[in-house]
Amino acid sequence: MVVSDPRYDIPRDLEGYGESSLNPKWPNNAKIALSFILNYEEGAERTVLNGDAHSEPYLWEKGASSSFLEGARHMAAESEYEYGSRVGAWRILRLFKEQGYRFTTWAVAQAAVKNPTFARALVRDGHEIAAHGARWLDISAMSVEEEKEYIRENCKVLEEVTGVFPRGFFYGRGTPNTRCLWPEVVKEMGGGKRLLYSSEAFNDDVPYWVDLPWEEGLAVEEREGLLIVPYNYDCNDGKFHMSPGFVGSHMYLDYLKSTFDMLLREGQTGSPKLMNIPMHSRIIGKPGRAEALRSFMLYVKEKGGDEVWVATREEIAEHFKKEFPYVPGHLAPGRKMGL
Repeated sequence: MVVSDPRYDIPRDLEGYGESSLNPKWPNNAKIALSFILNYEEGAERTVLNGDAHSEPYLWEKGASSSFLEGARHMAAESEYEYGSRVGAWRILRLFKEQGYRFTTWAVAQAAVKNPTFARALVRDGHEIAAHGARWLDISAMSVEEEKEYIRENCKVLEEVTGVFPRGFFYGRGTPNTRCLWPEVVKEMGGGKRLLYSSEAFNDDVPYWVDLPWEEGLAVEEREGLLIVPYNYDCNDGKFHMSPGFVGSHMYLDYLKSTFDMLLREGQTGSPKLMNIPMHSRIIGKPGRAEALRSFMLYVKEKGGDEVWVATREEIAEHFKKEFPYVPGHLAPGRKMGL
């Protein structure tokens, strides 16, 4: 059963910034910010070897079209995920080094443990380590205490493997409490650690603040709020394995270019935005799709030039926090929640 605890409940906001949006004042007067995100999950997915009932049927080339037997290994599914960690991840790393871009990694703790060489290479090359779960599982039925322990394990293991404590997170398949639990757990862990942002939202093109219900009893100057750096699914390479979705690399490239064109134009007319490009090692790491991603990167450089800021989500959050510090009851200073 899914448990929604009122101590961690954030009300819906269907108005946001409204008609005028918010100019996030990207560095160097950039008109658009680009955030590439690698979902690194391989080795943390469901498999009998991890103590699960069956192999992972989600987000691989055959997926649900294949048969999964309870208690039995599905060798095709396992090896498909292995392609991501053995080959695709390194192809992506080479591509970003070639283009001089850095990305944020939604890193699943167990995936990092299974391939520590790659996890450390991410840090070596300047990519951000953010949290994506202790395992790559649907945890929506966890109790508050179970999820707190899960979050602590996620942070502890990632820091042990990479030397980096995650400052941002995205679970995607968490509980209704996940967004507000994270900052509380990190604060309880002490040691000066603080959460910088959450991406557990898909409802805007620019960052914004939310109030934390468990801070309501604190003095205003003691409240920290939670910064949301919105994510999306529409540009996600996972749609190669969803219906309707991308049936070929040409469709993926066209969609990325159209999204970029629209957001760049909005930025040029006074309303800069954030574009998210979510990736998976076993999906975009396949040669034909990786080539489409490379073509998009070249397109960005040719058309956007200096008007584009390619940044990690940590950099985006740091910038927004500096330009628009938290004010209780406000999405950003001067912009009240609910307009």
